[in-house]
Amino acid sequence: MQDYIDLFINSFSDYWNYLLKEITTPSWTNYFYWLVGLSFLVFILEIILPWRKNQKVLRRDFWLDLFYLFFNFFLFSLVGYNSISNVAVAAFNDGLNSIGIENLVAIELASLPVWSQLLIMFIIADFIQWNIHRLLHRVPWLWEFHKVHHSIKEMGFAAQFRFHFMETIIYKSLQYIPLAMLGFGIEQFFIVHMLSVFIGHLNHANLNWDYGPFKYIINNPKMHLWHHARDLPADHQYGVNYGLSLSLWDYLFGTAHIPYHDAHLELGFHGDEQYPDNFGKQLVEPFKK
Repeated sequence: MQDYIDLFINSFSDYWNYLLKEITTPSWTNYFYWLVGLSFLVFILEIILPWRKNQKVLRRDFWLDLFYLFFNFFLFSLVGYNSISNVAVAAFNDGLNSIGIENLVAIELASLPVWSQLLIMFIIADFIQWNIHRLLHRVPWLWEFHKVHHSIKEMGFAAQFRFHFMETIIYKSLQYIPLAMLGFGIEQFFIVHMLSVFIGHLNHANLNWDYGPFKYIINNPKMHLWHHARDLPADHQYGVNYGLSLSLWDYLFGTAHIPYHDAHLELGFHGDEQYPDNFGKQLVEPFKK
């Protein structure tokens, strides 16, 4: 037990030191500056090539979404998530060791070329996320947390990061075992994650893009706008276009829905008129239900 307590306490200072190093020591594998750089790039694209030309550059809730970006990716870990997750992983691995299992790796992919490792991880991770995303819409108590993301009324790149901190816990928990069984390392995860972040930025951006024939494989701004539509088709009452990076899953499993293109499609959900419009109240709202 003392080992877990020490791990929990030390994880706070370890993450703080990591965050300081990220900010003060730029490098090609620096997560902080990759996130800032990709965000700035897509923001510039929105300014130069806007789909909704009458939408303000600093659109409604722009600063709120930008705060969510830094909270969900840095501050949340700093205030406890990193420590709790480190203890949870250690306890989980200790539990495996107690029954004679040293690790979860079931399929060894390290012998494959790096590009194929990245491709396999990208596809598998995205398929897992697609299924988790469907759960967020179909399970009532999960939907209460996901409503935070669907409270967006004007779309822009930073809207990708307006989500409740519970979604981080849900996604990471449900992804951990499947990805651990494939034995992917941190370097591969970094590359795949940054690619997913970039595609997610574009999906939420104010851009008139659908990538032509590649729209049946890669998610895009025109397709994802319908995921946020306030009015859903009668035969898809829980939602449509669940893909995060890939649209492929929606076309394969019959959840793709793009009846026409409308830059000014009404976004949100029924009843969102009463939904809180500030960070603090949005954080506690799901726990009231």
